[in-house]
Amino acid sequence: MSKVVKYAASLMAVTIVAKVVGFAREQVLSYAYGASMYTDIYIMAMNIPNVIFAAIGAALSTTFIPIYCDINENQGEKEAKKFTNNILTIVLIMCLIIVILGLIFTKPMLKVFAFGFSGQTLSIAMDFTRILIGSIVFIGIANVLTSYLQVKNNFTIPGLISLPQNIIVITAIIISIKYGPYAMVWGTLIGMSMQVLFQLPFAYKEGYKIKPYLNLKDESLKKMLILTGPVLIGVAVHQVNTMIDKSIASTLGEGAISALNFADRLNSFVLALFITSIAAVIYPMLSKLSTSKNKEVFEEYIVKSSNSIILLVMPVAVGAIILAKPIVKLLFERGAFDDTATKMTSIALVMYSIGLVGYGLRDIINKVFYSLQDTKTPMIYGVIAMGLNIIFNIVLSRFMGHAGLALGTSLSAIICTILLYINLGKKIGNFGQINIIKTFIKSLAASIIMGIITKYVYNYIDAMVGVSLINSIISLGSSVLIGAIVYAAIIIILKVDEVSMIKDIIKQKFNK
Repeated sequence: MSKVVKYAASLMAVTIVAKVVGFAREQVLSYAYGASMYTDIYIMAMNIPNVIFAAIGAALSTTFIPIYCDINENQGEKEAKKFTNNILTIVLIMCLIIVILGLIFTKPMLKVFAFGFSGQTLSIAMDFTRILIGSIVFIGIANVLTSYLQVKNNFTIPGLISLPQNIIVITAIIISIKYGPYAMVWGTLIGMSMQVLFQLPFAYKEGYKIKPYLNLKDESLKKMLILTGPVLIGVAVHQVNTMIDKSIASTLGEGAISALNFADRLNSFVLALFITSIAAVIYPMLSKLSTSKNKEVFEEYIVKSSNSIILLVMPVAVGAIILAKPIVKLLFERGAFDDTATKMTSIALVMYSIGLVGYGLRDIINKVFYSLQDTKTPMIYGVIAMGLNIIFNIVLSRFMGHAGLALGTSLSAIICTILLYINLGKKIGNFGQINIIKTFIKSLAASIIMGIITKYVYNYIDAMVGVSLINSIISLGSSVLIGAIVYAAIIIILKVDEVSMIKDIIKQKFNK
């Protein structure tokens, strides 16, 4: 697992930097516009290109890596790069077609993504969407470049692509305060282009040169398309769930979309820091192990990666539930983001955090199935999760408003993850499920104890130091630090095997 530790530590380190800047972007947005109509419209307009292409991009990257490796090994690097250019050309053509259709059918598209928008809100949303729909081209090219760099074991640069993008977006939001919200939208489009411009020099350094090339009869392309279909549907489920959440939220009054977005951003930080880092690094290794038929080591990777996610994410999830309001207040409550927005975002954060471990384990288990060249199983259970999410959303939103949407998303993710692990056991037999269950129980128990102590410490310090920005940082920081020490001590006492791996990751980060 030494390579996993090394690469995961590097990716986590750069992710922290990128996500801190990402948080700064959300704080600037919340300061400038709060949980308002313009924030709702802007978030929705940004969400549309991601929903449309993110599933395609993720499916391409999932199937590209093993096929590129196969071509490179059997036919040579020259053919592998030709295959890359073929994929890039096809993706570019697809993106241009999507952009043209988006410009023509903007209004019907918005009625799907935000059927609660009407009047002036709908009119402005159409303008924002027509500007940002062009970002699909940059998203598409960036996905191919990211996959190429990852296959070359370069995880750092793809992890940093949001950094220059967010710096430009932050600047645009600040400018828009004086010159109007359209400046923010155009700035966001320019920022999206940086995903491509930032990666290109490093792809060139790895020996890749972009050359227009199109061969629809390529056998490797046909193989990739066969694998991509189920992956596309499976990955699209998450995007569709996001679309459903925001569509229903658009009917729940002003600020509902914004509250869900800000809460989701906080959880996304944890997902990107721990889950995405481990999943991105472990996938190529799982693919090689499944091909070499090394069952024992393959199963070890499943257990180690699953338990690492549980141990890292469980305390964060419980901490977010316990300290949701002070976290949101510290990070966002200033400018136009008032106490009402804090309350709305806090309850959404609590509900999203319930499913945080489920989201993480689902990403890992999906990678396991993909490495086994089984793309149908994640697709099937992804569709089931989508159906459950729709049902939960409709029912829970009637009683809990936007909080019900967040809870519905969490419940569907948990159920889907459990079903996937059960199915994997049926597919490959015993792979150490009992070890994962034991670690889950130990981590949950430790996190609950940690949560109780953390809440008590926070209340005590907060009452003692009073209300101010510095005092809020002291109260929250002190309680989180004590909680982390308590959790670590309990986990060590319980002798969880993966503690040593996590220690190695932390050492690697500090060494860097």
